[in-house]
Amino acid sequence: MAYGLLRSFLQQKERRPMRRFVFLGMCVFGSLAATASGADPINPGTSLALDGHRAEVFSLAFSPDGKLLASASKDRTIGLWDPASGRAVRTLKGHEADVLRVAFSPDGKLLASGSADGTLRLWDVATGELKHKIKQHKNWVTGVAFSPDGRWVATASADKTAAVWNVETGERRCEFRGHTAEVWTVAFAPDGKSVASGGKDKTIRIWNAETGSESATLKGHEGEVYTLAFNSDGNNLASCSSDGSIRLWEPASAKFIAKLAGHKGHVYTIVLNGRSLLSASADRSARIWDAREGKEVHVLPEQKTELYAVAISPDGTRCATAGKERIVRVHEIGSMVAKESE
Repeated sequence: MAYGLLRSFLQQKERRPMRRFVFLGMCVFGSLAATASGADPINPGTSLALDGHRAEVFSLAFSPDGKLLASASKDRTIGLWDPASGRAVRTLKGHEADVLRVAFSPDGKLLASGSADGTLRLWDVATGELKHKIKQHKNWVTGVAFSPDGRWVATASADKTAAVWNVETGERRCEFRGHTAEVWTVAFAPDGKSVASGGKDKTIRIWNAETGSESATLKGHEGEVYTLAFNSDGNNLASCSSDGSIRLWEPASAKFIAKLAGHKGHVYTIVLNGRSLLSASADRSARIWDAREGKEVHVLPEQKTELYAVAISPDGTRCATAGKERIVRVHEIGSMVAKESE
């Protein structure tokens, strides 16, 4: 995907289904303390091709038990798949424009989706029933994230705001105002007390999740901030940007800690399992990194098109990739992912 085209598209005032849009899933853990070194390509085990969407896939998420994989697409649908067999479980329909982002609740019972139709939707995973449709943002809902206790869901929007919503009632708890351009991503801190947001204005902002007050602004990226994630103890925050870098910050002090680089193009998405990170990029590759050492250790086979989305199963045995090609691919990666205790 050409980010120049994305920026040009976003500047248009007419709201229409998006043509080229990437949203990122990112989780970071451990210490990224070194610039990545090169790694040799490797061949994963069995690979499944999940063919059901009619257009690009922008977001992927495994359920907490690893038994379902959700995919969000430009075709306005959400696919639920059995990642072990590749079987299509159900298709969630209702969005009136591209579905940009999906996330499972911590207990796996709900799925949140954000769309270019300006809505946040909460779905019952077991039945496919729509539980809530929230349309209070004035533009696309570009990011979604559940709180650790599952009681709240945060949204990012192209209307330059972010917000937190009550999962049970659908009511807004607070709104975050401060960004000067579109907000692309939100992430809850592990204690649920803070929310981080990032966007087109190249900044990362930390907010009080209850009051909406801003506590810190992190600056340093030379491009738009697409995705954010706290590590498990909340002491570090990772960010991914159109400047091609992954950066690690100390949010309490607003201090930049480290940078991880290695892809030959924009890094669109990063996910975590244990001490390993998996990244996907415009260079059409997915790479596995040792997060503790800050080193690239494996490169998955190059795909035919840019990769927009990636996810890792909770047990670390599978990864899923998707992007400009409408196919979702599930790879058996087994021992390629290092466990946290190793």
